[in-house]
Amino acid sequence: MILVAKPQLDEAEIEAVSDVLRSGMIAQGQRVADFEQAFAEYNGVEHAVAVNSGTAALHAALLAHGIGKGDEVITSPFSFVATANSILFTGATPVFADIEPETFNIDADLMAEKIGPRTKAIMPVHLYGHPADMGAIRDIAEDRHLLLIEDACQSHGATFQGKKVGSFGTGAFSFYPTKNMTTSEGGMLTTNSKSVAEKARMIRAHGSAQRYLHEMLGYNLRMTDICAAIGLVQLQKLDMYTAKRQQNAGRLTEGLRGTENITCPTVKNGCGHVFHQYTVRTTRRDDLAAYLNDKGIGTGIHYPIPIHRQPYYQELGYTDSMPLSEKASREVLSLPVHPQLTDDDISHIISSIKEWSGNR
Repeated sequence: MILVAKPQLDEAEIEAVSDVLRSGMIAQGQRVADFEQAFAEYNGVEHAVAVNSGTAALHAALLAHGIGKGDEVITSPFSFVATANSILFTGATPVFADIEPETFNIDADLMAEKIGPRTKAIMPVHLYGHPADMGAIRDIAEDRHLLLIEDACQSHGATFQGKKVGSFGTGAFSFYPTKNMTTSEGGMLTTNSKSVAEKARMIRAHGSAQRYLHEMLGYNLRMTDICAAIGLVQLQKLDMYTAKRQQNAGRLTEGLRGTENITCPTVKNGCGHVFHQYTVRTTRRDDLAAYLNDKGIGTGIHYPIPIHRQPYYQELGYTDSMPLSEKASREVLSLPVHPQLTDDDISHIISSIKEWSGNR
């Protein structure tokens, strides 16, 4: 089976973890601090705060900006549910704006239409590794005096007009095993604000900046040195991984061009797409997924149900129609694009999809 995602770990990560285990310092320590500094430098920001998941990074980012009960945060309904859940965790209310059909990212114009008197922040998602329109979105945030929090959990190293995502506002990244780089589990908050970073560090440690002195309500969101050791090695490989993903995506797009009932991913001008997912659209999605499975090719559906249509959100009273997100949820199919694919793997994926298309 050609897997749709496959973490890439080798002896370097194993040795880095072994060094931590031998040191006896396995909780949050110097490796975490080193990883934070390296990740901040990589993304061109002043501060990075390591936590134990991408969800925790989103939650901490919102709390560090003082978002809470009575506030509204505008975001995309076409994302993993953690995007909106992190807003609910604070007591604030997610407000959804529909997506661009080409990139699957939130539509900046529709986002602007949703701004109301209770809107405190906007949270674009850089879905599948393609940056959202940060030029328009940043202008909206500045013009309307709104906080800007980027859900960059799928877009490590992605760029908009040469600037890395997660550096336009406060960013949140995930290091889950299927992401473009991993720490096994983990997340990172990025910011140029010293006060936001300091508050986030307190939030992740039970509201404490000094041991046993708790100045605010906080949580246990800390990353371990074991995870950070993996992250330091993975970060060194990230650009290499990205180049391979982009190469694989280019081959897939070239090979599938003109295939009936297949729409390949778009890369907008000025955007550096890192292809966390290579997601096509087809009106016969389930049929294609089953066919590829029979051919030994794994696929994924990201995401079959938009957030506003999830049962819990229906219980909360979300009734707005998001037609572009709902249509995308019926048509998207992610194909393997990860760095471990061989030339033969890619050729097999292309020929199998063309065979499926020609037989229908």
